Amino acid sequence: MKQKIVLTPQGYLELENELNELKNVVRPRIIKDLKDARAQGDLSENADYDSARDEQAQVEARIKELEYKLEHSSIAENKDKNIVSIGSYVTVIYDDGEEDEYLIVGSLEAAPLENKVSNESPIGVAVMGHKKGEIVEVSSPNGSYEVTIKDVK
Repeated sequence: MKQKIVLTPQGYLELENELNELKNVVRPRIIKDLKDARAQGDLSENADYDSARDEQAQVEARIKELEYKLEHSSIAENKDKNIVSIGSYVTVIYDDGEEDEYLIVGSLEAAPLENKVSNESPIGVAVMGHKKGEIVEVSSPNGSYEVTIKDVK
């Protein structure tokens, strides 16, 4: 089953940069480390060789993962800047008057501590497709509450 991956343009670029770094910098360094470790002689008791092989396995797995994600992803286009969609910055006002600004991203890019919330999160689901000034209901595991969309960028 193919997984649908939605990324912001910035998120796609970050994955591409990581993949390029792994392929063009890290992989060649590991190959050199393996050659150097082989030159030391007996591989059965060579900790440097074992370490390089373990790192190589991890890097190759990450490369495959990144290639899959990039191949099966789509870049979200924020066509109407007045409507909340993936890639929108949205400022919401809670019932107590507190304000927060979130960047709406696909689930792969979500980083709540950086105020990057997934379009699949309770707040993301609630604000998607709405406009500035609208009051929306957020259904969370702790109960429902309303927020007002103050601004959409």
